[in-house]
Amino acid sequence: MKKKLTNRDIAGILNIDTKTLYNWRKNKPELYRIIMLGFKFDELLTQSEENLNKLKEIAKENENFRIK
Repeated sequence: MKKKLTNRDIAGILNIDTKTLYNWRKNKPELYRIIMLGFKFDELLTQSEENLNKLKEIAKENENFRIK
């Protein structure tokens, strides 16, 4: 399982200082929310891809049990 990104990690990805990220959260909450939603979207997309791969593996393992 993937670990949750810290504010330091997020700031590093965005190439900004952690103080800037804090200031956005405090003074520009809409901007901060949009940025956090972007990271959440990436996380959900990755999880969906992992789930799809697991389902494909299960389907392949159970091919012999299907009614033909």
